[in-house]
Amino acid sequence: MAEEKAAIAPAGRGMAWTVTLIAVVMSMYHMYITATGQPEALVFRGTHLVFALVLVFLLYPLRPGGGATWRAFDFALILPSVAIVAYLFLNYEYVTSRMIYVDDITNWDLVFSVVAVLVILEATRRVIGLALPLTSLVFLAYAMIFSEVKLPVLAEQLYLSTEGIFGSTLGISASYVMLFVLFGAFMERSGTGQLFMDFAMSITGSQAGGPGKVAIVSSSLFGTVSGSAVANVMVDGPITIPLMKRTGFRPPFAAAVEAVASTGGQLMPPVMGAAAFVMAEFLAVPYAQVAMWAVVPAFLYYLAVFFAVHFEAKRYKLAGVPKDELPAFKRVMLERGHLFLPIMVVLGGLLAGYSAPLCALAGALSCLPLALMRHSTRAGITWRTVLEALEEGAKNTLAVAMACACAGIVIGCVTITGLGIVFTQMVIALAQDTLVLALLLTAIAGIILGMGMPTTPAYIVMVSLLVPAVMKMGTVAPAAHMFAFYFAILSAITPPVALAIFAAAGLAKANMWETGWAAMRAAAPAYIVPFMFVYEPMLLLIVSDWGAQWLQVILAIGSASIGVIALAAGLFGWLLGHASMWQRVLLVVSALCLIKPGLITDVIGLALLAVVALVQLLERRRAAAA
Repeated sequence: MAEEKAAIAPAGRGMAWTVTLIAVVMSMYHMYITATGQPEALVFRGTHLVFALVLVFLLYPLRPGGGATWRAFDFALILPSVAIVAYLFLNYEYVTSRMIYVDDITNWDLVFSVVAVLVILEATRRVIGLALPLTSLVFLAYAMIFSEVKLPVLAEQLYLSTEGIFGSTLGISASYVMLFVLFGAFMERSGTGQLFMDFAMSITGSQAGGPGKVAIVSSSLFGTVSGSAVANVMVDGPITIPLMKRTGFRPPFAAAVEAVASTGGQLMPPVMGAAAFVMAEFLAVPYAQVAMWAVVPAFLYYLAVFFAVHFEAKRYKLAGVPKDELPAFKRVMLERGHLFLPIMVVLGGLLAGYSAPLCALAGALSCLPLALMRHSTRAGITWRTVLEALEEGAKNTLAVAMACACAGIVIGCVTITGLGIVFTQMVIALAQDTLVLALLLTAIAGIILGMGMPTTPAYIVMVSLLVPAVMKMGTVAPAAHMFAFYFAILSAITPPVALAIFAAAGLAKANMWETGWAAMRAAAPAYIVPFMFVYEPMLLLIVSDWGAQWLQVILAIGSASIGVIALAAGLFGWLLGHASMWQRVLLVVSALCLIKPGLITDVIGLALLAVVALVQLLERRRAAAA
């Protein structure tokens, strides 16, 4: 599976308290380190890894319900999990002072490196399934069998350096992801989820197709604190999907809307998916810069989905929810509006130039005090709420921590064997120096990789193997990385393996394949958006001179926005009224012209759109007169 499996509740009160204690200590350790400053990389990342491994083997048994013998095996794996990190700490001076690839490694070094790889593969398999461990084994096999790298050198790369397991990806999990997941846990415990739902209901619930638009707004807000498509579906879907079905949406389309809206949460600043933090590290830029690049792509994504719902609702005459059944906007904001402030704290801190982990820490610490300020949000918040948030934050980090550690194995193999250069040459040869073909190969690879693993490792593998080729063909680095990130995310709604679709279809009791195709149709413009910002980096707000180019940026965003709306209109057969087949064809052609950068294509696209709009306006007037 590509998302975190469900943890098994520990049997017995003593074991439950043990898990709670370890998880709370893990969260508090990371909060303390964020506030006071990080220790050396190996120490910090090693501590993060040992916490994660111990919790994985306590919470994810090899055979659930298998009895004492199987649980004893799970507990036995905790010993090597601790040992592989303790060995590095006890020999820290030796590990950090030795000359890598020059000094020979000892037999104990080799033993512990092999044990470390095996333990991490097994822990990753338990949390997120077989796909990523199998991928790592393929790269290990290539390194050991098909390259000239010797086993001691490979072991040294993966275990005794910060270029493998303890590389930058694990560092991102420890420093960035952990704090933002904690922020999300504190927001959930403070009642922010109810605010998001009521807020969305109050502003869009009464419109045409209102429940679908509620799903879009609420899922985009949930995405700012979750970063997981399936988690968003499971939180938001039980409310929005039945509401959509009740107002006339077909079950597959209702499930598709929820899945597509929830998947976009990983693109939604200020708190994006974990891969966004990896991108910041790879490009050596502040996380706030990555969030800034994502603003327009996220806007275009949700604009496309919003109008897909709107046109579907208009075509099938789907009404909204009666106003007397909806919460009033003013009341929602007066009673719960202050719960938006933690997000403002994070956003303000990022804009002021503070580090992303520190902003997340400040946001997390502000959640419960702000909830306690008002009687309407104070109920049920106690000291136990704090412990629950700390525990939940640690547990929710496990999937990302293990994915990052396992992805470190892949990166270590790619780096030591030079496989990245080989893949770059292959992609350039296959694409025949044509950028669009290279982009198509990268997009297909991203969707295939994302079918079997979470967004973060899928993105990491793409960056290691495919992104260099795209950049070599002239694409600017941020656009190339955002392209890979975008398609790694879209795999969650692309059949045949699409976990967000599975989750939503289950809630809607809809056919998975019908839901999958409906999701692809609803998100069709989103599959084109990445090509747009590769050819027009202004859509990522990348400009050399804002003073001279601000108008060009506005025009680029405007034409792209009209383009995705026109494409949704063509695909769903409605603009100002019902669109005949020739009108739908013109709308799609218009969309493609507007999406392609360039003044001439923009003018042609607007002209075609105007023709369709004028014809439909005249038809409406004739119908009204009749």
